[in-house]
Amino acid sequence: MNAPVISTQDTCLSLAEMSVAQIAALPATQLQEVHGNLLSLQSAVKGLLERFNAALDQRYAEQAHADRQASGRDFGVCHLNDGPLRITIDVPKLVAWDQAQLAGISQHIAASGDKVSDYIDIEYSVSESRFNAWPATLKESFAKARTVKPGKASYRLALVQENHQ
Repeated sequence: MNAPVISTQDTCLSLAEMSVAQIAALPATQLQEVHGNLLSLQSAVKGLLERFNAALDQRYAEQAHADRQASGRDFGVCHLNDGPLRITIDVPKLVAWDQAQLAGISQHIAASGDKVSDYIDIEYSVSESRFNAWPATLKESFAKARTVKPGKASYRLALVQENHQ
C-alpha cells in the first residue's frame, strides 16, 4: 500500500480525508513534518482563540456582569443579544478551600464526636516520589491501596541525522 504524499499546506485537509491506517503508513519524515505542522497550528489556534475570547470579554463582559447583578447573581449563565446574534455567557463558580483550615475544622468535628465524612470529603493521596523513597516494609503496607494505570501517550517526533562514513 503506497501512502499518499502530503504537502505542508495541505496537511489538515489531507489528514481529514485519510484513515488512521493511511496516516500510520506515511513515511517517517512525513510523519515528523505533519506532526510539527499540527503542533504549530495548534499553538496558533490556541493563541487566536485567547485573543478572540479577550475581544468577546471586552465587548460583552460588562453587559453580562450587569445582567447577572440585576438578577442577584455573580455567577452562572446569562444571554445577551447583539443585533441578530445571541450570546450565551457562562461564568462558572470556582470554589477553593483552604486545606489547613479544613484540617483544623475536621479535628474539631472529630473531637466533638461527629463523623468528619458527614461534613467533609477527604481524598488521600501519596506522591509517587515519596512512595518510591520509602523503605520496602512501608511500601508493602501501602501497596494494596495503590493502583497504577497508564496515562495517555504523547509523542515527540524528530528526524535523526544519519552519519554516512
